[in-house]
Parts: sequence; structure tokens; C-alpha cells
Amino acid sequence: MSAYPGQQGLRAPLKNVRGLGSAKSGVRHWWLQRVTAVALIPLTIWFLWLLAELVHADFPAVLAAIAQPVHAFFLIVLAVCLFWHGALGLQVIIEDYVHTRWLEITLQIALRFGAWLGALACVLAVLAVWLTSTAYH
Repeated sequence: MSAYPGQQGLRAPLKNVRGLGSAKSGVRHWWLQRVTAVALIPLTIWFLWLLAELVHADFPAVLAAIAQPVHAFFLIVLAVCLFWHGALGLQVIIEDYVHTRWLEITLQIALRFGAWLGALACVLAVLAVWLTSTAYH
């Protein structure tokens, strides 16, 4: 109770935010988005170089290049970073611009599922080429 009548709505800022969760939870998201963005810079340069090398190659030559362990590893890392970075960015967009709670939750679930499914499909495709590489040599 306030000592002054009519001032019950005046609360200290700390009192207003108690129970609303940790103020530190966004820092991890922010850092992950920056780390994936920085990781994507050299990975994208490497990928563009690989594409330039294979621009006039035939299908078996492309499969043989992907089947090299270094290329397979970097393709997997690129796919995971791309889907992770994209999901982090879209999560922020959904949180900022979707104001209907059930729609926001539905979109967040669909986003996570889609990102996991896309990354898994890319990883499995690269692994399939890499593990069956004896057929292409």
C-alpha cells in the first residue's frame, strides 16, 4: 500500500519486471546469430569457389568432388549453419511481428521443424554421396 492516496499504480521498475523471466535469455540468441553469420562468411566463399571449379564438370565429376571428405565435411557444416542462422533470424521476425499467441507458437513450431528437416535432408544427402563414393571413382 502506498502512503499517498491515488498512487497505487506507481511501482518501482524492478517490481514491474519480477516474474517475467531472465533478462539474459536474449544474449545467447544474439551470440548464436552472430557466430553463425561469421561462420557463414568463409563457408560461402569456399562454396562459391567449389561451384566455380565444378561449373563445367559432368555429373560423375561433381559427385566425386562432393565425395571427398573435406568437401563433404564443409558442405555439412555449411548446411547446418545456414539452416541454424535462418531459423534464428526467422524466429526474431515471428516474435516481433506476429501478435496472435496461438499463431506465433504454431509458426515457431513449424519453423523449428522445417529447419531441422531441411538441415537433416542436406546432411543425409551429402552423407549418401560420401558413403557411396566408391561407385563414382
